[in-house]
Amino acid sequence: MADLNTLPEGLPVPIDDGAGGRLLGKRVPALKLQATSGQSVDVSALPRTTVIYCYPLTGRPDLSLPHGWDEIPGARGCTPQSCAFRDHYQELRDLGVDVYGLSTQTMEYQREVVERLRLPYALLSDAGMILVRALELPTFEVGAMTLLKRLTWIIAGGVIVKVFYPVFPPDKNAGEVIAWLRHP
Repeated sequence: MADLNTLPEGLPVPIDDGAGGRLLGKRVPALKLQATSGQSVDVSALPRTTVIYCYPLTGRPDLSLPHGWDEIPGARGCTPQSCAFRDHYQELRDLGVDVYGLSTQTMEYQREVVERLRLPYALLSDAGMILVRALELPTFEVGAMTLLKRLTWIIAGGVIVKVFYPVFPPDKNAGEVIAWLRHP
């Protein structure tokens, strides 16, 4: 089994294909997603500035990662990214910011991740890919799965005001977000 908590050396670096830049300034559509908190969240109506980090697939200790996962640029690192946002959660809250993780994984899968990693924030499931399609978020295919490419956006007043894309290395993303929030 792979060590999910650390990033192996030599991972391929994702390239900027422009998919993140076209999101800047977009209004988030009024869509509700299920959250691991048990709530339904309308991402267009979030009352505070919000960070949404999109990730492809969080590995589980009891399951193997998809074949060739470490060779896919930007795929590996969902657990370190999630843990970095967990570890910086209070700092983000002190800056007046809410945090959500977003993937196309099912709610059941995500609940296990929240519990195992002790995440203090909710994960959003877009297993039906309604937000992915509405915003034309960048994706890639692995086997029979369509997964999000790793990107992070900051929403204020229902509008995407900052996009981090591509995100690499993923374990440094929370620090990059905090630096931008302090000096936009």
